Amino acid sequence: MDYEALSELLFPNITKTPEDYEKMYPPRKLPEGARVTRFAPSPTGYLHIGGLYGALTDVMTAKSTGGVSYLRIEDTDKKREVEDGVSAIIKGFNAFGVGFDEGVTVRGKEKGKYGPYTQSKREEIYKTVAKSLVKKGLAYPCFCTAEELTEMRSRQESEGTAIWGYFGKWAKCRDLTFDEIKAKIDAGMPYVLRFRAQGSEDKKIVFEDIIRGKIEMPENIIDEVLLKSDGIPTYHFAHVCDDHFMRTTHVIRGEEWISSVPKHIALFKACGFKAPKYAHTPQVMKIDEENGSKRKLSKRKDPEAAVSYFVEQGYPKESVLEYLMTLMNSNFEDWRRANPKADVFEFPFNLKKMSAAGCLFDLAKLNDVSKNVISVMNCEEVYDCVLKWAKNYDKELCKLFKKNPKYAKAILNIDRENPTPRKDIAKWSEVKDYVTYFYDDIYYPSFKMMPENITHEDAGKILKAYLAVYDENDNKEQWFDKIKGICEPLGFTPDVKEYKKNPDAFKGHVGDVSSVIRVALTSRANTPDLYMIMKLLGKQRVWERIALSANMLFYL
Repeated sequence: MDYEALSELLFPNITKTPEDYEKMYPPRKLPEGARVTRFAPSPTGYLHIGGLYGALTDVMTAKSTGGVSYLRIEDTDKKREVEDGVSAIIKGFNAFGVGFDEGVTVRGKEKGKYGPYTQSKREEIYKTVAKSLVKKGLAYPCFCTAEELTEMRSRQESEGTAIWGYFGKWAKCRDLTFDEIKAKIDAGMPYVLRFRAQGSEDKKIVFEDIIRGKIEMPENIIDEVLLKSDGIPTYHFAHVCDDHFMRTTHVIRGEEWISSVPKHIALFKACGFKAPKYAHTPQVMKIDEENGSKRKLSKRKDPEAAVSYFVEQGYPKESVLEYLMTLMNSNFEDWRRANPKADVFEFPFNLKKMSAAGCLFDLAKLNDVSKNVISVMNCEEVYDCVLKWAKNYDKELCKLFKKNPKYAKAILNIDRENPTPRKDIAKWSEVKDYVTYFYDDIYYPSFKMMPENITHEDAGKILKAYLAVYDENDNKEQWFDKIKGICEPLGFTPDVKEYKKNPDAFKGHVGDVSSVIRVALTSRANTPDLYMIMKLLGKQRVWERIALSANMLFYL
């Protein structure tokens, strides 16, 4: 076979060589040990939380080694591509502050010297490398129809072949002569370009996975498709060319790609490229509520599978990143305790500290992390974040907060900015419920949370007794002394310890009395500091709510 002639027959318009691209994309000038990573999504839907997890792994790996991370869009599968798929991906990253050093940015723009970073714009590169493989006798045209391939698979299945695919005796077009190939092309027959695999069924490859250690697998023997009949490269071929010319040092991807490593290494070798190091991350899992087993996060079943869910719910970006870091490196929480105010991107991330087992995504744990994050924000930060979120997702709350920013910030500042701040809020969508009783427009009285050991009649008497002594000018000590002062005449004790020693001697204790006042004012059994709540509500609303509650309780 005259492979030079075949390469010209197949690629008459390709005049460049791989060496031209070697010069165009030279090795990066980076410090020793710096890693170049890439996140390479397909624009086939929304950004999955697993995608954000993977991208964060890429970014952290590059940052921790003084390297480079870039965003590459793999858009060769046009049938599955969705409109605005790229912008949805980038919007998702921007929402959580995950930025890349190079690659595709907003509105189709790019930054970096190793682009284009969109595969559909790199057609000439793929065909140049493909032509070089044909010249070396390592690629050939295949004219098999879809029907022929289906028949081949059926025969392999019926014969019990251990490996299915286009190889060995099944590779009908592998040994076509130049004249046969030319005749088929002249006749207008469509074809794909296949890789002429050099592997052997009885040989193994061994590679070191940074996360999983040494892995041994059979060599690749399948003649994989490199270019489809329309000239578009397959994922396997495109990523080999791109990772080489973009000078990727570490390919970090999901564990589902482990089975593809032999074919990828074979392609790197055939092209004369050095293969990158691999790290296969665990899948993001969750516990199935129906049977208690682990399963992958599902786009259909789990709203939290989409990154947009966390934006819509109002989770601070810091909370989501903090939580993902706890899944990525087991030592992150210890680091955070030692560095409570450090930026999350300062964490010395290490791929080797990633678990090979599937990581469990737990919304309850995320909520706990988020409560901690929000609890240390000052009221100005919380107000700004809530207002920004509410503009898009809660117009009513936005209107209330904008009407009186000083009042809103005072509400948010109760029990905040102290050594042990309250941890009531996990996401901005919870704020309206949290502040409801401060706004008459959205507040509706309820007595469901009254202490169960207090009758409605006694609750009414407590409220009337308190109104008789209430003074909005009292300091906190005076305020609490007055609550204790109404206890004994009504059959309650101001001493909780005394009540615990002899509970049958009293109707309740000072905590119960305070709870009745709390519920009358807020309809809640659990709130921040009641004294500060009353200060913000003001004399008139305190009087009105307590008096209304006292009267209503006598009729319930």
